[in-house]
Amino acid sequence: MAKTAMLEREEKRKNLAKKHNSEYKKLKARIMDKSLTIEERFEAQLEMNKLPRNSSKIRQHNRCKVSGRPRGFYRKFQISRIALRELAAFGLIPGIKKSSW
Repeated sequence: MAKTAMLEREEKRKNLAKKHNSEYKKLKARIMDKSLTIEERFEAQLEMNKLPRNSSKIRQHNRCKVSGRPRGFYRKFQISRIALRELAAFGLIPGIKKSSW
């Protein structure tokens, strides 16, 4: 199981990203708008830099719902490779079975 602090950090990042999402989109649109002057676009960039770092969606990391493991993550199942193997072996994931030959 992952450290509780790591799980809380990820939760904090998710909440911050949700909170600042509209601001982020408005500033990003201003930065990418070619009809604005360079100074206006630069001001928008400076405003974006003032937002909290963890409010960026890019800083979020996928974690396993079962163990909290950050690596070996399968997006389709939202769990790590290790948890996927265990759950599939017990037949808890529909449509997946352990192959053997």
